[in-house]
Amino acid sequence: MPMLGADVIWLDLLNPTPEEEKAYEAILGIELPLREEMRSIEPSSRLYRENDALYMTATIVAKADTADADAAAMAFILKGNLLITIRYNDPRSFSVFSAHLERHPEDYPDGISIFCGLLEAIIERAAEVLEFIGAESDKISHSIFSESKKRKKNGEESHARILRRIALLQNLMAKMRESLTSLGRIMHFSPLHEALREHKHQGDLLRSVDRDIHSLNDQAAFLGNSIAFLLNASLGLINIEQNGIIKFFSVVAVIFLPPTLIASIYGMNFEFMPELHWHLGYPIALALMFLSAVCPYMWFKFKRWL
Repeated sequence: MPMLGADVIWLDLLNPTPEEEKAYEAILGIELPLREEMRSIEPSSRLYRENDALYMTATIVAKADTADADAAAMAFILKGNLLITIRYNDPRSFSVFSAHLERHPEDYPDGISIFCGLLEAIIERAAEVLEFIGAESDKISHSIFSESKKRKKNGEESHARILRRIALLQNLMAKMRESLTSLGRIMHFSPLHEALREHKHQGDLLRSVDRDIHSLNDQAAFLGNSIAFLLNASLGLINIEQNGIIKFFSVVAVIFLPPTLIASIYGMNFEFMPELHWHLGYPIALALMFLSAVCPYMWFKFKRWL
């Protein structure tokens, strides 16, 4: 059975088993939310108060700089001066904050200060992810709008790969917006804890974090619109290229249709075809086929269809 000392101010449960949760419930005297309960999207299920403990659940994104970005529910429980976190992924913000906590333990005397510092680290990481999304959007925009000849010369990626990159970026963007929304709910619910209302410094810190969340939400909305524009632009350019290919084959078919008609006529096995006995019949037929191909081409050029 796990032991919990009186000086513990942060209990971080990473991928806890049901047996571990029950053991800690017996020690703490409170119920710990199950993984299925944490996945619930209703605010009443994610934010509530029970047995003098404040329960808050947010969606946190991990591995954001990879193709396997993961968004999982994470629980924050405040009981007195103790902070309990229950998580099923390992975001970089936790490792960064843990390293900072080890270097400056004097700045975090209780679970309340750890809670505020952890939220600040999560928001800072969210800002970094949005900057990464913006940089990737710029790269994709350059790939989309570079000229076709330059794209082929430089060996740039195909439209199919660009569409896959846009899809991955859109998926990450959706996870980040969900995360920011859930963190914003926590910002408005956490002041129900008495210590947060009484502690001016931590209250000011949470208000600052709340303002950061609002600004990041605005940035996320802008980036989301940019990604949607890139998707529409990419699909539009694909349609233009496909129309150009179809146009080329249509023109080639029209150009070679008259020569084919003339060749078909003179390939017929009729007995009475005067041209077959002409001395200049063969070169005349070739000249007719050549003219019948050139005339449509010149007409297309005149009409600026090419």
